Amino acid sequence: MSTVLSRLTTLLVAACLLLTGQALIRPDKAGAAEAGYLMTHFIGEGAAGQQIYFSHSADGLHWSDLNGGGTTLRSTVGTRGVRDPSLVRSPDGGKYWIIATDLCIGCGQSWGDSTSNGSRNLVVWESTDLVTWSQPWLLNVAGAIPDGRNAWAPEAIWDPETKDYVLYWATNATLNGVLKHRIYYARTADFRTINTPQLYIDRPGTQGIIDTQIIEAPAGTGTYRYVRASGDGQITLEGSNSILGTWTTIGNLSGLGLTGSQVEGPMWMRFRDRDEWALYLDQYATGRGYMPVLTSNPSASGAYRLPASGSYAMGGTKKRHGAILNLTAAEESRVLSRWAGGPVNRLQSYNYQDRYIRHTNFDVRVDPNVSPAQDAQFRLRPGLAGSGTVSFESANFPGYYLRQDGADFQLVHNDGTAAFAAEATFRRVAGLADSTWSSFQSYNHPDRYLRHFGFQLKLDPITTATGRGDATFKVVQ
Repeated sequence: MSTVLSRLTTLLVAACLLLTGQALIRPDKAGAAEAGYLMTHFIGEGAAGQQIYFSHSADGLHWSDLNGGGTTLRSTVGTRGVRDPSLVRSPDGGKYWIIATDLCIGCGQSWGDSTSNGSRNLVVWESTDLVTWSQPWLLNVAGAIPDGRNAWAPEAIWDPETKDYVLYWATNATLNGVLKHRIYYARTADFRTINTPQLYIDRPGTQGIIDTQIIEAPAGTGTYRYVRASGDGQITLEGSNSILGTWTTIGNLSGLGLTGSQVEGPMWMRFRDRDEWALYLDQYATGRGYMPVLTSNPSASGAYRLPASGSYAMGGTKKRHGAILNLTAAEESRVLSRWAGGPVNRLQSYNYQDRYIRHTNFDVRVDPNVSPAQDAQFRLRPGLAGSGTVSFESANFPGYYLRQDGADFQLVHNDGTAAFAAEATFRRVAGLADSTWSSFQSYNHPDRYLRHFGFQLKLDPITTATGRGDATFKVVQ
């Protein structure tokens, strides 16, 4: 994390816009070397591991976990778990989307369930700054596919010919008497509606295909304008000069000892300071997460090579099937400021010292023996409104804050409005019952303080000794 934070002091103010809308494009060289890379990924099974995580790298090879290694977005729709996120930037740099598989293995679903009767939806978030994200929504992409049984591993790329996005994903369906995963695609302008899905990639016989990711290679770097890597028993490389045109097989990575039985989830990244690419592969068979394979020519299978021992580091959490965005300096500054780590704390009651502020079903109260423990954990962020203030962000529901609603409190998603900011902001002052503890004064109702009453969290004027005790808390690990 120290590497991540140190970059904050060296970022340039000027930003360069991307020339296309795909997630993996290289910005103009002017100022590009000063900015790094953002990876979005999940980390493993279970409800906590199958959420959205962010990691940052200054050089594309050494990664640091953002948000203290915790989730940055959490799905509250569908299966309430997500895998395989893709990160998409609009051509003008004004919007971003994260698109993910609606899947939560080990938290209500098995692999058999999800393969034969899984979610036909994708989960989508939208942002204008990579910092404040919308609530997630479900996009049904496989419901119109005959016998479509799921929707996995979504990706999207901007098509300059039609000025919209080609959204593609894997669905298990029966076609010509064969049930297997194939890649389907649809067009979309906003990731809220799509046209009728069409078959995109099919392999011969019973061979399925699940993971594929396309990059646009700048002119002069290879034979083809577009190159895709797919998990289909091998890590197969193909090239084309049109996203929906004819694709030619380039080869695979079996010569490096990397086949579909060892690795999956190919994820491209172009180094911004040299003509070289990394193709990250998820080592799922050994449970080790991503590793990079390097090449100076994505169109030549013989040009790929394994990295030297010790030349890369993936950070504290396991990185699994995701996407990488080459950041502009302005984007990097925002991302690192918002998703820097910071301690995870609890707020202990002064007069009921076995109880802590916690959320439960988005209501807020003080309880003993909180389970799961993360429901009582918060990050004290710089206040969303005003200087010298604090806001309380949930550790396990990032983007959700303690917000007063009249005299009551709830855990609410930050909608980015000034009203939300004011209602979720407090001044930390000396404890009203004990000056060595803390009390929290409302930013927009300065005559009121955060306190518990009947073990519910409230916002009230404090006029009695009991009230002063109720409004006093200790910030603890």
